[in-house]
Amino acid sequence: MPSDFYTQANSEYIDQLFALYQKDPGSVPAEWRAFFAGFDLALGKGATLVGAAGESNTVTIGTFDLVHTYRELGHCEANLDPLDAVRPAQPLLALSEFGMSDADMDRVVGNGSFMGSTDGTLRDLLGKLRTTYCGSIGVEFIGIHDKTQRDWLTEQMEPRLNQPNLTKEEQLSILFQLTAAEEFENYLHTRFVGKKRFSLEGAESLIPMVNTIIDEGHPIGVENFVLGMAHRGRLNVLAHVLNKPYEAILAEFEGTYATDVEGDGDVKYHLGYSCLRPEKQGTSVKISLQPNPSHLELVNPVVEGIVRAKQTYLGDTERTRVVPVLIHGDAAFVGQGVVHETLNLSELVGFRTGGTVHLLVNNQIGFTTSPKQGRFTPYPTDVAKNIQAPIFHVNGDDPEAVVYIAKLAIAFRERFKMDAIIDMWCYRRYGHNETDAPEFTQPKMYDVINSKLTTRGLYAKKLIEAGVITGEADAQMRAEVVGRLEKAHKLAKETRPKTRLPSYGGVWTGLSKGPTFGEAEWHAKTSVNPETLRAVADAYAKVPSGFTPNAKVQRLYQQSRRDAVQTGKGIDWGNGEMLGLGSLMLEGFDVRFTGQDVERGTFGHRHAVLHDAKTDETLTPLNALPAVGGKKPGQLTIINSMLSEVAVLGFEWGYAAAEPRSLVVWEAQFGDFVNGAQPIIDQFLTSAESKWQQSNGLVLMLPHGYEGAGPEHSNAYMERFLSLCAEDNIQVVVPTTPAQVFHALRRQMHRKFRKPLVLFQPKSLLRLPQTFSRIEDLADAGFEYVIDDTGVADRSKVSRVLLCTGKVYYSLAAARDKTSQSNVAIVRIEQLYPLPAKSIQQALAKYPNVKDVAWVQEEPANRGAYGYIDRKIRGLLPNGITLGYFGREEAASPAVGSEKVHSHEEQELLSAALSVPARTPEVKQTAKAEPATARGGAVSD
Repeated sequence: MPSDFYTQANSEYIDQLFALYQKDPGSVPAEWRAFFAGFDLALGKGATLVGAAGESNTVTIGTFDLVHTYRELGHCEANLDPLDAVRPAQPLLALSEFGMSDADMDRVVGNGSFMGSTDGTLRDLLGKLRTTYCGSIGVEFIGIHDKTQRDWLTEQMEPRLNQPNLTKEEQLSILFQLTAAEEFENYLHTRFVGKKRFSLEGAESLIPMVNTIIDEGHPIGVENFVLGMAHRGRLNVLAHVLNKPYEAILAEFEGTYATDVEGDGDVKYHLGYSCLRPEKQGTSVKISLQPNPSHLELVNPVVEGIVRAKQTYLGDTERTRVVPVLIHGDAAFVGQGVVHETLNLSELVGFRTGGTVHLLVNNQIGFTTSPKQGRFTPYPTDVAKNIQAPIFHVNGDDPEAVVYIAKLAIAFRERFKMDAIIDMWCYRRYGHNETDAPEFTQPKMYDVINSKLTTRGLYAKKLIEAGVITGEADAQMRAEVVGRLEKAHKLAKETRPKTRLPSYGGVWTGLSKGPTFGEAEWHAKTSVNPETLRAVADAYAKVPSGFTPNAKVQRLYQQSRRDAVQTGKGIDWGNGEMLGLGSLMLEGFDVRFTGQDVERGTFGHRHAVLHDAKTDETLTPLNALPAVGGKKPGQLTIINSMLSEVAVLGFEWGYAAAEPRSLVVWEAQFGDFVNGAQPIIDQFLTSAESKWQQSNGLVLMLPHGYEGAGPEHSNAYMERFLSLCAEDNIQVVVPTTPAQVFHALRRQMHRKFRKPLVLFQPKSLLRLPQTFSRIEDLADAGFEYVIDDTGVADRSKVSRVLLCTGKVYYSLAAARDKTSQSNVAIVRIEQLYPLPAKSIQQALAKYPNVKDVAWVQEEPANRGAYGYIDRKIRGLLPNGITLGYFGREEAASPAVGSEKVHSHEEQELLSAALSVPARTPEVKQTAKAEPATARGGAVSD
């Protein structure tokens, strides 16, 4: 039957094929070559196209379009829902769209470009297409721009019609895994009534899916899988993927487990675990499941960072040996922004891990939120299409299809080093948790769920009917699993099994948990001989032949830094940081430094990466450091990250957790940008050691300083960090000299333990000569917890001591020098947490006649360090002295918006601190309070 090529074919598809044909006729199928060679599209004339030489079947253009459309849209009619919800027909798959009808079913049309075998009729071709793309599996892959990837997927799926074709051994293995998963949940449900476990019922196929990814990945080169997942099914995965003993899990329910864990611990469905799992031929694969807080998807970037660090440590440049696997819930995958941010990292330089296998446990519901309330797209995976990954939708009640797709996903990942996504449609049998009553909000859904066979029941029935297993053997399999659980439960009650704790082995060998804070115990020798510092400065100043740096950068940074080191004075902040990083690199430590604009530095003070003024070529001078004593220097990886805080900081936290021998630094573009990363700070940075016994040495650099820049770019929320400080969990440092930054960075690597370091960095001070350091401050000193006032000639004359931290010191010192006051001393507390009580008391003891001690800060009283200092320092003051306060009054906003008002406040603050009695800050009673006067304190707007 004649076909109208122009009106019946997908014109966009033809245009794409024709463009390929024009470039390379061999790149399109033979039938299309004949078409483009023998017919003129512009004529729009109907014609019948005869097949290529050797083919006897007559085909039409509609056949090719039919095949292409099923590849593109067949998933829309796939049988994906285990609850048997009817999916609407996709109109674009109707035969009429291709100039065909039911009357043509027995017509010989050929295969088009379909790679499976057919008898040539439309009926057989259509049946094979529907089997391939509309069965228990639906695939979205035509949107991938890479033709090689599309062709590979087509070659894997179409010849076998997307059918698993499993052996009897494989089928019985799947059945046993489903049995173990189901009976484990049944046992917990009946023996621990009302206990939360976030069970896997309705999604038991997750267990054979994850095990298949591991079993198939290991023979093709994967040595280590790093898993991240939320609550649902976590206990089941721990038991049946990571082989955590039943008795250990049951002991957690009984409350009888023994542990030496310090800190606060966490609930059982947040905990991590790792194992070395035996595989075939006597080999083994390492599997680790990372602990995860209740903020569901936060673990995603952490896992990616861990994987990247492991790959770097192992020299896995091909990214084949360590693979991340992330298990998501459907509602969280759509709703949590960190998911999208992490996906966007997947192909960026410095963040690639060679592809993640994403597994969605598609419950078809949030807590009580239906899909139509949680998204407007057909699938939860639609949000991931920007990364060009294949998306495999699969019915969770067809475990063979699940296993088959798991094999395909890990093979794709290893072949192309790209993400692959599996969307497993399933359901929750007991709601969000076991105390929930889901029928309150989804009555029709739960009528279906309560009346249907389980996944394991359906599969057992299928295998019994096929003669793969007998009913008796099936019952025996169930009894075997229950017997194991009962035996383990008895053991859990009697022997108090001990929870395996994270150990300081592997890359952590030689390191340990930090001691209780003591100024000596937390000190480290960080001084560096001048020759080493000169070597760093010389390397930074050199550029290879043919490279032309920006003239201003060369003069103000490269040359001036070298000159400052040579003369031994005027070492500015960028120089101090560079010398700290470079000296660590000469000792063999790698440095990883990320954040928005870190290569140049937001305030133009770093210039760690130089740009050729003529070619735009880049150069990282410190990576040309010479070897010292035959020791290869470390490498500096400094990368401008995407405009994300939570994902990038999570990535770096994960990297630092897995690679303690590297200095890992994340810098916020402005201090307030830390707001975007707050969940990582709360749930990982400050609490992971207490919850999960995970040490970490990550450094946060946060620009902070009140300089009239308005509410946002003034404050890095020091008060928030200080409110999170406890149990020696982090270090909060506000350095006032480049030498302090130098020693603080080096101290991170020269202790036998790791603690996160939060550095509140300056802005205007970066170029203030009064702050610059001498070479002796780097070569002959170390980090100072407290810096006493060197500008006081006679300490006996001092009646007032002002305690402060950060930039305000220089403002106070300048104001005092103008008035030549001799009765005021200004003491800087450089480390706010852990608070160096001994050094503070020693500093105060040097002023025998002090009558007044006050805290001075630029921030409002409810921000900055005042609330923390006021509480912590009371017992450290001389007898009879209470802590006064000079600073802005409490305010809802971090800072005023007017630079003029800011300057006026600053002058009032300084005048009061130097000349009037200290007082307790007043609380604003109205939106606009009257300006403070000489009674002390500063004005407020």
